[in-house]
Parts: sequence; C-alpha cells; structure tokens
Amino acid sequence: MRTRVKICGITSIEDGLWAVHCGADALGFVLYEKSPRAVSIKKLAEICSAIPAFVSKVALFVDAEKATVEEVISQCAIDCLQFHGNESLQFCEQFTLPYIKAIRVKSKQSIEDALTGYPSASALLLDAYKPGVPGGTGEVFEWSWVRDDQSEVECEDVLSTPIVLAGGLTPGNVESAITETLPYAVDVSGGVEASKGIKDPKKVAEFITGVNSVQR
Repeated sequence: MRTRVKICGITSIEDGLWAVHCGADALGFVLYEKSPRAVSIKKLAEICSAIPAFVSKVALFVDAEKATVEEVISQCAIDCLQFHGNESLQFCEQFTLPYIKAIRVKSKQSIEDALTGYPSASALLLDAYKPGVPGGTGEVFEWSWVRDDQSEVECEDVLSTPIVLAGGLTPGNVESAITETLPYAVDVSGGVEASKGIKDPKKVAEFITGVNSVQR
C-alpha cells in the first residue's frame, strides 16, 4: 500500500504546482483568517483553476459558518472539505462534498471517540493538541496511540475511516512516522516551509521522496 501525501497551507499557484510536480496527491488550502497560511476565496479559486486533474483540492475550515462553506463550494473547484474545529457530525454531513474531520489528539481515547463519532468521514486527520491552536502546531503527538487505538476498535471501523497523520511531520521524521503508524496518508504544512505560508521547494521534494521510500 502506498502512503498518500497532502501538502497543506498552499498559498500560491507556484507552490501548488511544485507540490504536484513532486508527486503530491492532495493540496490543502486554509480558509481561516487567523492562520498565517489563510487564503481568500478569490485566491483559492485562482489556484484551484491552475491545478491539473487527479490532484485532490481540500478546503480547510475552523468552525466556519454554513454560508461560508457553501460559498467556497460554489466558487472554487475543490474536491473535499476538511473541518478542523468543533464541528458536529450533522454540520459536516450537510454539504455536497466528502469531508475529512481533523482531531487534536490528547490521548488514545480521543482517537477512538473520533472514529466512532464521525463514521461518515472520508478520513480522520490526527493532529497534535495544543491549547488554543486549532492546527498547524508543528508539534508531534504520541504516535504509538494510533496503532494501539486501532487494535482496540473493530477492524471494519478502522478500514472504513482512513487515518491521515499530521502534526510536526518533516522530511527528517516522516519515514519513521509512517513505519510506526501505517497511515493511509500524511499531511504536512509547516514542516516543508521556508516561512509561514511559503513552501520550501527542496523540503517539499525531500518530504515526498521520504514518503515514497517507505516500503509497506
């Protein structure tokens, strides 16, 4: 099984196309004004129009209004929604696109709760918990919780909700992260940046090369 790669926090056409060139399966765009990686709806539409086929475009929200999500869906050629706040199952399910639910992992129990609490999610993204920060912390949580927790949940539940590993991933640790957790995909933002919101081409290439080097 090949581990998929999502490069998140894309803010320019150039960074998006470079990530695609290096082999990214998905690109993430932050629609959260407080983030240093935030993009406007207009900018997101421009970037999405430049991305070639067979690359998933994911719009990330943090406790956004329903109308905001619907506006993004109507104006931008995105493929998937990612909810990074306290959104309920009912909120996530009301839109016309599949969704990823991001969880700030405090313990093994928080992973199990999310697996059972969002059964319709296309994937569950596991990020590190940091008080007051909804994501992009650049910190790593206890990876062993992923494997331990999956062993305690019914097999069919785990298989029906793919795990996306995030939180503090870099070109230097992504291989060990995959080996330890065996995720469906990995998600990186700050770990491949030159500065906030600006990707480092060398780090992006090294990260994806590292992912692809792991034999599953």
